[in-house]
Amino acid sequence: MTNNRLQTRSELGTTAPLEAWGCHSESGRLLDVLIGSIKNYTWQTGNAVSRRHLRDGARFDYQTAASQYQEMIAAYTSAGVKVHTLPANDGLPYQVYARDSSVMTPWGAIISQMYSPWRRGEVKSVLQFYLDSQIPIYDVVTAGSFEGGDFMMIEPGAVLCGTSGERTSEEGIQQVKRWFEQEGWEFMIGRFDPHFLHMDVMCVMVAEKLAAVCVDVIPDEVLAWFKNKHIDILEVPYREAMDLGCNVVSLGDDRVLLPEASISLKASCKAAGLTVFDPDISMLTKGGGGVHCMCQPLHRQSTLGVI
Repeated sequence: MTNNRLQTRSELGTTAPLEAWGCHSESGRLLDVLIGSIKNYTWQTGNAVSRRHLRDGARFDYQTAASQYQEMIAAYTSAGVKVHTLPANDGLPYQVYARDSSVMTPWGAIISQMYSPWRRGEVKSVLQFYLDSQIPIYDVVTAGSFEGGDFMMIEPGAVLCGTSGERTSEEGIQQVKRWFEQEGWEFMIGRFDPHFLHMDVMCVMVAEKLAAVCVDVIPDEVLAWFKNKHIDILEVPYREAMDLGCNVVSLGDDRVLLPEASISLKASCKAAGLTVFDPDISMLTKGGGGVHCMCQPLHRQSTLGVI
């Protein structure tokens, strides 16, 4: 392994976009997606969602979780998405949440720096996947922590990234911000309390110029930024958001993947004319992550063509 395999980013901000891989937004037609392995999944107490369910007496059942995971995979397949799976490594109970350990950009993957010590081993399988698949690695976060659940390319040329000071730290977000601004992109930072885990608990794009947002908790400056960009909002109630009901995946072409239990958002999406795929993933969301947490888009098509 040589250093240039871990950084294809141009220091001058002139990195060439990929052709066979890459994403410019959260809402282009999804062609390829990376999903974490379910093999070693169990609930952990490292987030408010799982702690609440454990406190309320919920019990983890692996067979149910594995069955629901397969239902989610089938939804991607039926939507015409090619599914890639991270190789499983022992000792990684939250490896299934593939959103956090890397993020895809127009120029290649960014390898994250995980906040929790018990998740830091996820970098091994992520690096193995990208190198084996010959997908360029744009760069590796080295300053502080940075997790993919806080990162969203809202539209071509504009990133929204959250920081609670924990899962994504100020040092980590400033490093990635600098990279994107060197490439000529706008980079909006939203600051929030660690209780909300990641930005994608509060806000996710469901289609072009359309976002699902828990307006009760999203930072005011983010709402104002959406308004200035003429992005419409589908409101998600706080209780539903904290059960990962806002944690959804745009499949592109006015289609969205969301949890079966996301009742109000499902109704709003259908009213907006979107086609909904809604697998039951309740045994997984109780662990603190939804469909958005479990995927990392590898290749999306934009309105300008495949990118």
